[in-house]
Amino acid sequence: MARRKKNIVLENVNIIDVGSEGKAIAKTEDNMTVFVTGAVTGDVCDLQVTKKRRAYMEARPIQFHEYSDQRIEPFCEHFGTCGGCKWQMLDYKWQLHYKQKQVVDQLSRIGKVELPEITPIFASDETFEYRNKMEFTFTGNRWLTKEEMEENAEGIERRGVGLHLPGMWNKILHLNNCYLQNKPSDDIRKSVYDFIVKNDYTVYDQKEEDGFLRNMVIRTSSTGDIMVMLLFFKDDEEKRNALLDHIKEQFPEITSLLYVINGKRNDSYHDLDVITYHGLPYIEEEMEGLRFRVGPKSFYQTNSKQAYNLYKVARDFAELTGEEKVYDLYTGTGTIAQFVSKKAKEVIGIEYVKDAIKDAKVNTDLNGIDNCKFFAGDMKDILVPSFIKKHGEPDVIITDPPRAGMDEKVVAQILKVAPKRIVYISCNPATQARDLALLDEKYKVTKVMPVDMFPHTYHVENVVALELK
Repeated sequence: MARRKKNIVLENVNIIDVGSEGKAIAKTEDNMTVFVTGAVTGDVCDLQVTKKRRAYMEARPIQFHEYSDQRIEPFCEHFGTCGGCKWQMLDYKWQLHYKQKQVVDQLSRIGKVELPEITPIFASDETFEYRNKMEFTFTGNRWLTKEEMEENAEGIERRGVGLHLPGMWNKILHLNNCYLQNKPSDDIRKSVYDFIVKNDYTVYDQKEEDGFLRNMVIRTSSTGDIMVMLLFFKDDEEKRNALLDHIKEQFPEITSLLYVINGKRNDSYHDLDVITYHGLPYIEEEMEGLRFRVGPKSFYQTNSKQAYNLYKVARDFAELTGEEKVYDLYTGTGTIAQFVSKKAKEVIGIEYVKDAIKDAKVNTDLNGIDNCKFFAGDMKDILVPSFIKKHGEPDVIITDPPRAGMDEKVVAQILKVAPKRIVYISCNPATQARDLALLDEKYKVTKVMPVDMFPHTYHVENVVALELK
């Protein structure tokens, strides 16, 4: 491997593995680790170093000499620019292999706990058009590809609606097609784009703090419901209604058409009023005969079919007999709580988002469930001795925290209560491993099963069962 001091290029590099965050791994002659974006195990390529640190480097391929047999042809024209599907060039069976390896590596390296034999990853039947929620951003200065700039940059319409480029909050790639969400999501996005161009609608410019359109959220469900929500920077009733009427007329299958006026600098709308323009203020999901109302601010797993498989794994790991009191931490809209309620004596669900808890209570009424109770608030402030004394000590805890994992105070309280079994669902095996190391004081890991919720990305869900020692 040759190396130039300035503008470092590493030549004829063998890619030897794939590590965390989906980055490939190579080694220099002096055994320094190089994290490579856009390569797979078995590639031989020249690398342009983009970051150099004392212990490692980051790089990207600039020329391939040999392609790995793990590669396939990406199916999307935007692959490599869009940040949505970073593993399209990797055969799905190898995606599963590296996700499983990621779980094993992180639980072993970070958690340093004794592990049982890990069950093979639960693959997704659908590897594209699997998402039930997409959030698109409008832009007045869309990202131009190198080819577009060379052809006719001045004549190109600069408005667009699409996804952020990786790591670039202010750069939006306008999508010609998107294969992440099932129809009619992409048709709706294209129709809205054509309408705003034809009618000369402005889009929000964060630097200038002006413009009309900001974002569009599209949600679909397993029941066939469709929610479309538009977010405007300021209100213009005539233009707003014209666009919403266009959407309603072009797509009569939409069951929930909503809008939000967001005059803030950031895109968050959870503290703002969502107004129903047409249809219902929610969509419904279905799972084993249970119906779940999902509002615009509610969390629901973004892969509906695989969420069912994930929850079945969690329920099996809980080993409920019908006599247990279950605490469902980070319950969201209470989906898991209600899913396991038939096999539990009582379920207590706790969640930070108040609107989600409102949905959870509505859903229990909708499903005729009378053994679930839900509480809203910060987990570390609710899960305290007085709460547990009032509602009873749990026999089983199911926890599904955000990517950051559980707060140390929450872990400490779980250790103090010491339920006989814990089922830990995680979208981030690294923080899950950290928490398992803390729980190792009293618990042993008895089962581990990764579940692939997000094909063509490096993200993986993981379910762990823990038994009291």
